[in-house]
Amino acid sequence: MAEQQDIYTHGHHESVLRSHRWRTAENSAAYLIPHLRPGIEVLDIGCGPGTITLDFARLVAPGTVVGVDNVDDPLRIARAEAEASGLANVSFRNADGYRLPFADDSFDVVHAHQVLQHLTEPVAALREMRRVCRPGGIVAARDADYGGMRWSPDVPGLDTWLELYRAVAASNDAFPDGGRLLKGWARAAGFTDITCTASGWCFDTPEERAWWGGLWADRIRRSSFADQALERGLTTREQLEDLAAAWHAWIDSPDGWFAVLNGEIVCRA
Repeated sequence: MAEQQDIYTHGHHESVLRSHRWRTAENSAAYLIPHLRPGIEVLDIGCGPGTITLDFARLVAPGTVVGVDNVDDPLRIARAEAEASGLANVSFRNADGYRLPFADDSFDVVHAHQVLQHLTEPVAALREMRRVCRPGGIVAARDADYGGMRWSPDVPGLDTWLELYRAVAASNDAFPDGGRLLKGWARAAGFTDITCTASGWCFDTPEERAWWGGLWADRIRRSSFADQALERGLTTREQLEDLAAAWHAWIDSPDGWFAVLNGEIVCRA
């Protein structure tokens, strides 16, 4: 188990939560939807503002869903959204993913989206996910692979942005290429029945470019990612402004296209 608090590379700036609130079960957990059915119990780890969690609650009703995160601010958003949606079969609580406050064999499905790549000990987290999953149940995870990200046109600066992101993540002992590592982590955690898939996000319309490029330009200037990069001497404020400008140049290109590769695993407990 981890002895120190993991550092979330992105932090919880508004630009980060903006991207998290865009996520749905359809665009971020489609690989898992065929395994969800009414009446089952689901645990969503690292749920953030809960948009995927709420979709799960709709899909498994009258079954129940619990969303957990280790930061209170996004949980407040999640609870408010649940209340506004009138969903009574979902709840949220603050919890440590390495030490989940649930008994063994508590859930039919245990899910984590874009979580394991940010941990120092993803195998330990998967073992804990397995502990709270019922025999025959499913442990599922999806993570981006920054090494598999592709974009066009080759705007000067975006390569530097990716290099900087990878450097900050590495300084946190995290795994920016986590998507490709999921199978190995699952095997190390003791799983033998593992189904691997991959899927992507693609941003190319003017609206999508403005959204995706805009949130990254904001993260580069104002988020915890920027603070970490500066504190560790990995960049300068002037260089961050240049990277933000590169993102805006990409937004302005009518040929702009960006793809995010995600690895996925479905493991039988």
